Amino acid sequence: MEFNVKKLASDAGVFFSRAMQFTEEKLGQAEKTELDAHFENLLARADCTKNWTEKILRQTEVLLQPNPSARVEEFLYEKLDRKVPSRVTNGELLAQYMTEAANDFGPGTPYGKTLIKVGETQRRLGAAEREFIRSASISFLTPLRNFLEGDWRTISKERRILQNRRLDLDACKARLKKAKAAEAKAALWSDEVEKAEHELRLTQTEFDRQAEVTRLLLEGISSTHVNHLRCLHEFVESQTNYYAQCYQFMLDLQKQLGGSKGEIFSGTFVGNAESASPAAATSSPAVAAATLPAVPTIPVVPTIVGVPNTVAEGVLNPNEVKPPASGTRRARVLYDYEAADSTELALLADEMITVYSLPGMDPDWLIGERGNQKGKVPVTYLELLS
Repeated sequence: MEFNVKKLASDAGVFFSRAMQFTEEKLGQAEKTELDAHFENLLARADCTKNWTEKILRQTEVLLQPNPSARVEEFLYEKLDRKVPSRVTNGELLAQYMTEAANDFGPGTPYGKTLIKVGETQRRLGAAEREFIRSASISFLTPLRNFLEGDWRTISKERRILQNRRLDLDACKARLKKAKAAEAKAALWSDEVEKAEHELRLTQTEFDRQAEVTRLLLEGISSTHVNHLRCLHEFVESQTNYYAQCYQFMLDLQKQLGGSKGEIFSGTFVGNAESASPAAATSSPAVAAATLPAVPTIPVVPTIVGVPNTVAEGVLNPNEVKPPASGTRRARVLYDYEAADSTELALLADEMITVYSLPGMDPDWLIGERGNQKGKVPVTYLELLS
């Protein structure tokens, strides 16, 4: 019991001494031992690594799981050291709904068939997403977390110890300085000077030892960068494989749906509807009228007064185009533009041309005139002047 009391008293004295030294340093009343420039650079590099690792980790978690509630749930399971329950992805849930809808609408109808095909693709996309999340979590998120919860905590602990050792060292320096000042006035203080010098030697040794330990840990940040670089390559590879799978799934779906477009728009949908429910097809005149085959219509291109039919049809003959009586503007060309065909006007950067629009033209294009030359020009290459 007596030993514990003495230890507590000693610890309290050390804590008080450090607090006094720290306060006096902040007030500019005490000297502070500065670390060398290389050590300061190591500290700054370590802090930078920690801060950016935290940001990258958090944003990657958002990328893989946008739902904040789900992220909190996964965090709690992880802290409780329990396995996170399997969660249905959005794609898989959509696939389930599409399949159920196809069964209600009739899996033999064109709409039902298409719902089944698209639903199956969504299921495959959801499964690919699940695998990507699993792979990215193992190869990328886990190493980042291990650094923050393992190596960085060790570094932070040793840095705190180093800070305490420095405060002890500077406090001993201050006591020695006071003892020497008192020694000049009275020889009775010679023992105090010797005691202060002895304490200074001890604290200097402890400080140097702790500085070396901390330095080695900080230099290990370079190895951390190498490890994170490897993990980043693995993350990119997982993401590339995921998007390549998604692209292939959608290409396959597009090919499957390519043949069904003709069925939908050629009246097959109507025929299938009749065969699926013949009684309903003849139950009322309105329904019966709906089952009549559609008569194809021929699109009529309107004739615009003062504008040749070639413009309304999307084909421009520059020789037939006449500028409107009003509505022309001057424009400055921003970039060089090479005409794709005879209907377009080649442009040179910084030149001035006259432009105007015609009814029925694509809004991304204007008619441009330069002297006797005229043709279509892209709007994005121009700066329209007032």
